[in-house]
Amino acid sequence: MSKQFEILEKETVYQGFFRLENYHLKHTLFKGGWSPTIQRELFRRGDCVAVLLYDPIRDEVVMIEQFRVGAILREEPAWLLEIVAGAVEPGESAEQVAIRESMEEAGCAIQEIQLIREFYTTPGGASEWLSLFYGRVDTSNVGGIHGLDHEDEDIRVSAVTFDEVYQMMEQGKIISGIPIIAIQWLYIHRDEIRANAGIDL
Repeated sequence: MSKQFEILEKETVYQGFFRLENYHLKHTLFKGGWSPTIQRELFRRGDCVAVLLYDPIRDEVVMIEQFRVGAILREEPAWLLEIVAGAVEPGESAEQVAIRESMEEAGCAIQEIQLIREFYTTPGGASEWLSLFYGRVDTSNVGGIHGLDHEDEDIRVSAVTFDEVYQMMEQGKIISGIPIIAIQWLYIHRDEIRANAGIDL
């Protein structure tokens, strides 16, 4: 089967910090032939980066907490526990963004960095493509309030033991998808990372 799609019409509905586009398109069907013309809105977001900051010596994860407008429609508080993340600016690589955002949002200098995985976050309606990294850091002086004033960032930073972070995830206190993926990855690879850092397990 040849998988194809055809864009028949595209309109920019809104252009601001993000962009919303309206598409009329059709695509081939698994049973053969083509779909009727369908209409979809697409939330346009450039490439993004998230980085799991972890100190294998102290066995601590850097967690950030900040207000998220996407969480205001539910009863739970709109302040979410997350990991450092940000958008790729023109001329930047994903790795450069991970290093920059780690300093801006958490005051952390990355000692070594590793790409975990790249994936779409919500392809049902958004174009965001995310590069998820592991960054080794020293958490001995991590903490406080961080973020850029001109981006209205108000970010509380803390270093939390892995066992505590994992329990927070299991208890439903971490409800954002990207940190859940990152913590599960660390659960799988933690012993290897710590052994490579010279920890006698």
